[in-house]
Amino acid sequence: MTAALTIGDVMTRGPHVVDEDAPLRQARSLMVDREVHHLPVLRRGTLVGVLSDRDVKRALDPALGLPPEDELFVRDVCVFDAYVVPRSAALEGVLREMAARHIGSALVTDGPQLVGILTASDACRLFADFLSGARPR
Repeated sequence: MTAALTIGDVMTRGPHVVDEDAPLRQARSLMVDREVHHLPVLRRGTLVGVLSDRDVKRALDPALGLPPEDELFVRDVCVFDAYVVPRSAALEGVLREMAARHIGSALVTDGPQLVGILTASDACRLFADFLSGARPR
């Protein structure tokens, strides 16, 4: 019998991060340049939340009446109650929880340290590998 996969087995290691005090424009540029849809958010080096491209798009919707992009910071639009799991968490449970919460990412920690991220896109790649009989990378 093979051991169940953990999120640490399949996560993207060393994700790009952004500080909560960074201008929203800077975070958006990082997302575009690095082709990522989620950025873990740090406060003085400690994980405090996540910023998604959906959060950015919503914040820039003029109907919300928020200040212009040049006046917004990551802390103004990020999610502070992000889904955070230890690297030892069972992959199946993490994927089920992401689906139940309708969220696009899980932030992975080793103690207090951010070590990785798993996104819905990563989950799709894993499922495609599963369907083709390949071992996840």
